[in-house]
Amino acid sequence: MAEDETTLRIVADIAEIDAAAWDALLAAQADASPFMRHAYLHAMQASGSAVTDTGWTARVLTLWQGSTLQAACALYLKTHSYGEYVFDWAWADAYHRHGLPYYPKAVIAPPFTPVPGARLLARDAASRAALLRAAVAWCESEELSSLHLLFGGDADVAACADAGLMLRHQVQFHWHNARPADGLPFTDFDDFLAGLAQDKRKKIRQERRKVADAGVRFRCAQGLGIGAADWDFFYRCYERTYLEHGNAPYLARSFFADMARTMPEHWLLFVAEQDGRPMACSLVALEPAQGVAYGRYWGALARVDCLHFEACYYQPLQWCIAQGYRRFEGGAQGEHKMARALMPVRTSSAHWLAHPAFAEAVERFLEREGEGVDHYLAELAQRTPFRQPAA
Repeated sequence: MAEDETTLRIVADIAEIDAAAWDALLAAQADASPFMRHAYLHAMQASGSAVTDTGWTARVLTLWQGSTLQAACALYLKTHSYGEYVFDWAWADAYHRHGLPYYPKAVIAPPFTPVPGARLLARDAASRAALLRAAVAWCESEELSSLHLLFGGDADVAACADAGLMLRHQVQFHWHNARPADGLPFTDFDDFLAGLAQDKRKKIRQERRKVADAGVRFRCAQGLGIGAADWDFFYRCYERTYLEHGNAPYLARSFFADMARTMPEHWLLFVAEQDGRPMACSLVALEPAQGVAYGRYWGALARVDCLHFEACYYQPLQWCIAQGYRRFEGGAQGEHKMARALMPVRTSSAHWLAHPAFAEAVERFLEREGEGVDHYLAELAQRTPFRQPAA
């Protein structure tokens, strides 16, 4: 094989790919996140959380130039649409009503993780485009109904648009560590509150007071400081949250054990204690190199008014300000987050459907849906929580 020849290799387990080479490729992406690290994706498989038995069959696509990894992505064959957060149930139903199989389909995204970021890891734009072409060609050869790249980074979305994939937009809510008046980072939580409108500022103080008056105190643990007992307590809360909604948790306890062992620097835990006993917690993921924090999971064993807001927003925002982090991503959906100064941002996914008639119908739907998203964003922009300058 010539040293400059590009080859495609597909494996069923990311463990077959060198972790250092994968993570080096990830680190070179503008939108890198911890959720595309080799250890994160490997833990999804090794823990049994994202495997064939749960409807996620891994196919890791890699492009090589000689012995150099040029591009890579984690693709999954899906037998359902759970754990994706870009909802295509109506598309699947339409296929079913016409006697056509929608599943299995292909998804390029980290499982159960609606966080925008790089999906097509590549050394350059040409390699990214080649990887995408290879993914679509492979889906065609496997006679799959469709390919879906979810919550892609800017470079991914551009590559998908250039390749003719259909784009779909959603709205998330992110907080930025920047004073509205001058764009400088907040000095402390009171400085953050000072930039809000009076009613929003008053409401946040009232909510925090309710939690404090209930005798709830918080401690945070980061990285290796999150002990085994903390992880056990977190999982107890995490599991209970799912069970209360009638579902089994997506992620196994062993997944978080792997995270504690292989990626400790990417996790921050807030533990709420009442009368000296833990009673709730929230787990935040970190990307220290980017200065970004991601609200991920929360759960409580007892009910206290406004506890969710304190654990999931105010404690993390206070920490981000103290540590100089530039952004906190609050996760999918929930315009109530705007009252806490998490502002709307557009997120994008890309879709390829093999059936021409269905592709045409979905494209028309996405055009209408996209107009609705534009109107929604314009409406939200008029509802700023920040204090307006005097006329």
